[in-house]
Amino acid sequence: MANLTPDLAALRDEARDLARSYGLDFYEVIFELVDHDELNMVASYGGFPTRYPHWRFGMEYEQLSKSYAWGLSKIYELVINNDPCYAYLMRSNSITDQKLVMAHVYGHCDFFKNNAWFSHTSRKMMDVLANHGSRVRRYMDRHGVEVVEDFLDVVQSLDNLIDPYSPFIHRDDGRVREGEGGVREVKKIAAKDYMDRFINPPQFLAEQKRKMQEEDARNRCFPARPTRDVLKFLLDHAPLQLWQQDILAMMREEAYYFAPQGMTKIMNEGWAVYWHSKLMTQHLVDASEIVHYCDTHSGTLATRPGQINPYKMGVELFRDIEQRWDKGRFGERYQACDDPEVRRRWNEPTKLGRERIFEVRRIYNDVTFIDEFITPEFAEDQKLFVYGRNQQTGQLEIVDRDYRKVKNQLLDALTNFGNPIIRVVDGNYQNRGELYLVHDWCGADLQMEHAQMTLSGLQKLWGRPVHLETSEEGKGKLLSFDGTQSTSKDITKTTGQALAVGRGDPPSR
Repeated sequence: MANLTPDLAALRDEARDLARSYGLDFYEVIFELVDHDELNMVASYGGFPTRYPHWRFGMEYEQLSKSYAWGLSKIYELVINNDPCYAYLMRSNSITDQKLVMAHVYGHCDFFKNNAWFSHTSRKMMDVLANHGSRVRRYMDRHGVEVVEDFLDVVQSLDNLIDPYSPFIHRDDGRVREGEGGVREVKKIAAKDYMDRFINPPQFLAEQKRKMQEEDARNRCFPARPTRDVLKFLLDHAPLQLWQQDILAMMREEAYYFAPQGMTKIMNEGWAVYWHSKLMTQHLVDASEIVHYCDTHSGTLATRPGQINPYKMGVELFRDIEQRWDKGRFGERYQACDDPEVRRRWNEPTKLGRERIFEVRRIYNDVTFIDEFITPEFAEDQKLFVYGRNQQTGQLEIVDRDYRKVKNQLLDALTNFGNPIIRVVDGNYQNRGELYLVHDWCGADLQMEHAQMTLSGLQKLWGRPVHLETSEEGKGKLLSFDGTQSTSKDITKTTGQALAVGRGDPPSR
């Protein structure tokens, strides 16, 4: 349980009650008081000190420890999406910092509980990851540390090959299942014998039967349709040993648990900053602490041209939304107004701002948040311009004021966490048991070195050659790895996303 001092426990209760008075709703929050070394250790494990052993966690611990020792960084807060939520306070922080962290944490915990994108995450992940750690340790005792660790290395290099939207979508695989009659027959409309040929024309029935046969043939493909959850496909079909299947399933479960955090980074941090700012400035900070608080708060929101601070972007957007809805700057009349000065002075009090930001917190993720709420006025106020360095003066200058370019760059970086979208289209390519994948090219080329490393990991799990179709500088390219040699060859660029490529013959060279 919590080991807070009486003073900190009183501050926790005060911050908790204030947060609830504003309408925040969260699970019980357990604060743990730790030294900086303990906090670095917990952070290196992603907030879960009971996770499985792996060299990567040790490497992250060393990096965090050296960064703290050299004064380059400091962890102020660490909070876990769980029921109850766990949060860690650094023992050496000042009372002002502890207040700020507590208020910030309650904002995060409200977001975890109420944002729709976290609705399918396990609320007992602390127990789940402890269980994962125990199972991995048993496999290490049974098969050897190096063998299991090498397999973990491969799986961790592929843990972004999931479909973060799949928990919200029910998909039927569309296959003709065994015991369902094999070949399907066209259903006829019941009619008297003398009317049958008019109500059920033979030509129509023949055409419908042909379409059903074509559909059944497509459904016999493997997989029935392109699948974005590559880890699930490997879990179901790769020739893995039982312990390897279990570890792959565990790593996939963890990847889906952490995915919503990547999908809502800007919103989550912005929401927490919004509430710590309100609670601190209006309730928790006294006159003697205001300078210290402002120094810490301004450091959190600091930014510079060419970089996006998620804390700054998130809180400014929430404040802008609240102000717009308080002043009636929404709806058809406002959108129809094309006079910039009238729009800027627009004030039809509705006082719907607080209600609106709670609704936004509930249903949006970063992509939809940025796409809908970055407006020309917001971009102008926040100086969201395209910057470039003047070759003569060496100074950063505004190159373009079109906010849509910055907005599109943000959306490109946020879509799928900035990772390429890869789909499995054929698990039996050219009837040789080889794996064929397609990159959904959206304007950004793959980093070929990373792509080849990904193919190497996939080949280790699949056990047969793997191929990846992509595009480079506008030209089609096929990357392959057979277990010993990587190859790259030009292919005819297919139209669209080319998700049907790989069925049967390869694309023409």
